[in-house]
Amino acid sequence: MTTDPSGPARPGRLIGLALMGVAAVTAVIGVVTIVNGTGDTSAAPPTSSSVTAPAPPSGDLTSSPATTGSLSTSMPSAPGSSAPAEPTAPATTTVPPAATTTTAVPAAPPAAPGAPVPGAGPSTRSQPVRVYNNSFVKGLAEEAGRDLSARGWTVAETGNYSGGKIPVTTVYFQPGSGQEAAAQELAADFGIRSEARFDGIKDASPGLILIVTQDYHEARDK
Repeated sequence: MTTDPSGPARPGRLIGLALMGVAAVTAVIGVVTIVNGTGDTSAAPPTSSSVTAPAPPSGDLTSSPATTGSLSTSMPSAPGSSAPAEPTAPATTTVPPAATTTTAVPAAPPAAPGAPVPGAGPSTRSQPVRVYNNSFVKGLAEEAGRDLSARGWTVAETGNYSGGKIPVTTVYFQPGSGQEAAAQELAADFGIRSEARFDGIKDASPGLILIVTQDYHEARDK
């Protein structure tokens, strides 16, 4: 009696073939995993070396027990490796100068021509002057007196002189009395002449004597 190979044994063959396929796939996966694992060449970190300190002698009670650990040795830094800090210059504070206030002093008004200057010491214009008219011009002595006062002279008296004819306007001084400098200054102020006193007025009151005549205006206005 002949048995058909495709009969009841066929399903078992199919199961065996399936199991073989699964085994083959599993083998392939294992090979790939092994290949990938052997290709990873990452370096493992170095292991630190530890030095075990020797135990102290049995008789030394002050020694601390031996410790196990890593001993790190640090090299001393070379001298001059770090430059010393440069000293900083002290801060300088500049104080601005104090503001100054200048007050303008008003100028003194100009003095009249021939007037004495204050603080200049004694002046020859302090000599008293007596003015006399020896002309026919009425009030000439008073006019001349005002002119003298305007120039800083001290007029002590005005009047008329009838003791004789005086040719030109003249100022007279007492010799040896210090009046000569004052007489010369007055003569220069008015363009007249100065002389020592003559006998007719020699004993008159002290001071300068000015006798004005017809030419006074002409001499004064030169």
